Amino acid sequence: MAVMNRGRTSEGSFIEKVIFINRVTKVTKGGKNLGFTALVVVGDGLSKAGFALGKANEVADAIRKGIKRAKKRLVDIKKRDTTIPHEVHGKFGAVEIFLKPARRGTGVIASSSVRAICECAGIKDILTKILKKSTNPVNVVKAAFSGLESIKFIDGVEEIKDANTGSTSEDKQ
Repeated sequence: MAVMNRGRTSEGSFIEKVIFINRVTKVTKGGKNLGFTALVVVGDGLSKAGFALGKANEVADAIRKGIKRAKKRLVDIKKRDTTIPHEVHGKFGAVEIFLKPARRGTGVIASSSVRAICECAGIKDILTKILKKSTNPVNVVKAAFSGLESIKFIDGVEEIKDANTGSTSEDKQ
């Protein structure tokens, strides 16, 4: 399950990462039909990311279709500086993932699927853990996106605790 980095493209400068390529066969009366599915994550490296599954008879076509669909499904991911504002759980199918903010300089401590999402979304410091035993890349990506989409963060809210001191901004005044 190696992540292929396709780099930045000229149009809109998106980061494209191929997370997983699956070979599928369909047995018909005439024989076996071979096909491919590609799980792709696309992001601008700042705060938007999206994912999609591309399906085709050739690997290159599957990747191209996945990138095209992922660009249409970009989601705005709320961040605080280089990390997420608070701890969050994401769940999809049998996968449950825990995302925790980290101090600057920690880096991305995550599985390859979640690492690709964080790099595409511009998250540079985060701690993650897959809590259930299933590590199916499709479900891990969907669980990570469900967690990242559930982040609630509004600029200027005083109740959000400062990560370094553990006190609210009201206590500092």
